[in-house]
Amino acid sequence: MKLAVFSAKAYDRHFLSATLDTKHVASDIQLNFHPVPLSSETVDIAKDADAVCCFVNDTVDAPVIHRLHEHGVKAILMRCAGYNNVDLKKAEELSFFVANVPAYSPEAVAEFAVALIQTLNRNTHRAYNRVREGNFNIEGLLGQTLHGKTVGVAGTGRIGLAVARIMKGFGCRVLGYDVFRNEAFESVGEYVELDVLLAESDIVSLHCPLLESTQYMINETSLQKMKRGAMLVNTSRGGLIDTKAVIRALKSKQLGGLALDVYEGEKALFYDDHSGEIVHDDDYMRLTTFHNVLLTGHQAFFTQEALGEIAEVTFQNLEDFRAGRQCKNSLIKAGASVSRPPRH
Repeated sequence: MKLAVFSAKAYDRHFLSATLDTKHVASDIQLNFHPVPLSSETVDIAKDADAVCCFVNDTVDAPVIHRLHEHGVKAILMRCAGYNNVDLKKAEELSFFVANVPAYSPEAVAEFAVALIQTLNRNTHRAYNRVREGNFNIEGLLGQTLHGKTVGVAGTGRIGLAVARIMKGFGCRVLGYDVFRNEAFESVGEYVELDVLLAESDIVSLHCPLLESTQYMINETSLQKMKRGAMLVNTSRGGLIDTKAVIRALKSKQLGGLALDVYEGEKALFYDDHSGEIVHDDDYMRLTTFHNVLLTGHQAFFTQEALGEIAEVTFQNLEDFRAGRQCKNSLIKAGASVSRPPRH
């Protein structure tokens, strides 16, 4: 069994190889690591593979899937929760096995979202740079006490629930919005309509999958519904936010702060070193000019525990495929692609 791993970094090689070496995984699996993302230009690399392993910024559209099929590839393993970059309809048509890792260490992402909130609120990133230069002036670093503030959690799956519990521990009032309600959330927060959440929250944290119904859920209209000066945090998917609308809201001070670990144009930027190049994404570069914007490169998931769990579940999915048994993480069930988003 040959598995072609695309968008492979050193940490992917380490955790996948270490998991393969354990007694829990069949020893006849051959891993072939490729640092390039899967795309129409690189798909022929997989011509000798039985399965491919992909990540969030790989292109797994209809032409790529068709080419994989021509090469004899039978399985697509996503080592992430999101699958909006996969054409499930084409995969089903060509009888592919497709599975993801729907939930891995939700606390990792939740803790990172809270770290962004605390950093942006108390300006610790700016203070760090000041004191390294011998500047101990604290003017301009004024923050707010989180205790007593209202936090809105849009998307109350496993990650959103973990965020809600942490913020409840800070003494915050927690509001939640989700199409699919989570009974566990009701013990820490109150469900409201999205408009109410936006209007009453001092901090809005997004934890929704990227679907047609959620794309640009934060736009010109929804930003105007937010409490003036509120903070917006996104550790889910970049396409949830209309970047140009957010820039205008920052300029008008309607939005008081923005923390992004994801970005709608991240595919051309994230996970590679562009420090010696000119970045041509004008919207992203404009965001870097705001003192009240905090940007990171899609690392909220990046903990030892999460990477270990991703590797374990990826190989479990592969073993289900090899054995021809039902896979609980399959994205194509009973001949049809799933219509309900994963519970993050």
